[in-house]
Amino acid sequence: MATVSQIRDGLAANLATISGLRTSATVPDNPNPPIAIVEPTSVNYDTTFGRGLDEYLFKITIIAGRADERSGQNKLDGYCNPSGSLSVKTAVESDKTLGGVVQNLRVSGLSTYGSITIAETPYLAAEFAVTVYSN
Repeated sequence: MATVSQIRDGLAANLATISGLRTSATVPDNPNPPIAIVEPTSVNYDTTFGRGLDEYLFKITIIAGRADERSGQNKLDGYCNPSGSLSVKTAVESDKTLGGVVQNLRVSGLSTYGSITIAETPYLAAEFAVTVYSN
């Protein structure tokens, strides 16, 4: 049975395959863009009988740069592509078992794209939803 920490670490490791992107399996106090932050959002236990399967939902937040930088938006667009060297979907799904820790995973969508504020500084960010299946 996978732990939340193992899944977070595995997702961060897959994201680390994107050149130039920092990754964090925990929420940093002061993120330094470009960075991918992995957070669990919910768990559905016992989705099959006899503790056969749990479904974990994770949020991956990509902070590309300051909101007033045009280059930040262009970079964020690359992370949002369904394929390519910057693609979050491609990187996360590059090892769908996270080294054998889980049964399967998939990036199910891009849920938010826009400006966020951290410590009174606006950044450009996107949030991705990831579904992980583990027994």
